[in-house]
Amino acid sequence: MKTIAIVAGARPNFMKIAPIARALRGSGNGLAFSIVHTGQHYDHEMNGVFFEELGIPPPDICFESGGGSHAQQTAKIMLAFEQYCLSGRADLVLVVGDVNSTLACSIVAKKQRIPVAHVEAGLRSGDMAMPEEINRIVTDSIADLLFVSEPSGVSNLLREGKARERVFHVGQVMVDNLIYQRDKLADADTSRLSSSALKARYSRYGVVTLHRPSNVDDPATFSRVGHALREISQELPLIFPVHPRTRANLQRFEIDLGPEVVLTAPLSYMEFLNLWKDAVVALTDSGGLQEETTALGVPCITVRENTERPITVDEGTNEVVGTDPARIKQAAAKVLRGEGKQGRRPQLWDGRAAERIVEILRRELASH
Repeated sequence: MKTIAIVAGARPNFMKIAPIARALRGSGNGLAFSIVHTGQHYDHEMNGVFFEELGIPPPDICFESGGGSHAQQTAKIMLAFEQYCLSGRADLVLVVGDVNSTLACSIVAKKQRIPVAHVEAGLRSGDMAMPEEINRIVTDSIADLLFVSEPSGVSNLLREGKARERVFHVGQVMVDNLIYQRDKLADADTSRLSSSALKARYSRYGVVTLHRPSNVDDPATFSRVGHALREISQELPLIFPVHPRTRANLQRFEIDLGPEVVLTAPLSYMEFLNLWKDAVVALTDSGGLQEETTALGVPCITVRENTERPITVDEGTNEVVGTDPARIKQAAAKVLRGEGKQGRRPQLWDGRAAERIVEILRRELASH
């Protein structure tokens, strides 16, 4: 029986690997898997309930690599994952997304002559100042199987010289997980969720997420964005689950968002889904939320100069506006007038991307 090592390094990675693990566990196709948590982000809330919520078993191994600079973190992950690979427990390594764990484990696996599959391959922002862009490009340059979520990914990879037979447009596993969790939420008692109390307090509201260093670590940029949020909140209350670094910088830069921007602690996946799925608009710099809002038809305003997920703009509900307060406010006003982008769910974003991935893995591993 062939064994796949599924690598995750941070909480969003588990949302991406969960549908693949569920598909592997339920397929009866002779493939085994192990979940490897690199410990890139240590999260006290990642307990048994978290994995039960995702419908997957807890990780088989955790390296607890922790933080540090990009180089320090990547090096610690590589050293730990090399020992794992030397144990001979993996016939293929599957990585997702664009975090440092994705890059580190891909390099180690290839040097151990273990095939690598990359889920969310081919996404490009064109911004080499983003560490994630470097991770994407390097991972894709050495991966053996490239699983793509949208047509732009196929075009990018072919332009970069990847063999067509190695590139597979399968859809978006994050949407698989979104549909799974949305259906669970529909059957659950949501009265105990803290986000339900917020929804009861505000009949109409928007949501905000900001965490990218380019937005929250620069006082001038963060002040401009904060000014826009304060202005928008005069017409529409905004609920803002605040990343710890973002909260620290709000205080450090003395940015006052006003009383109608409601700051909360970070929310769990289900807590946040319960909140944003019914929002009037989402203002974000998150790549994942751009896709999820498109999948559920919620207008999205992306506070970045670019996106590696252009299908959310071309077909979905997303508008990329940068950090100019006037553009942010103009986009929000359009949504409030009922003129926000309606969009549609892109091709293959049907909740079955993981099934397609598993079938390709089964076929590829059977031939080797």
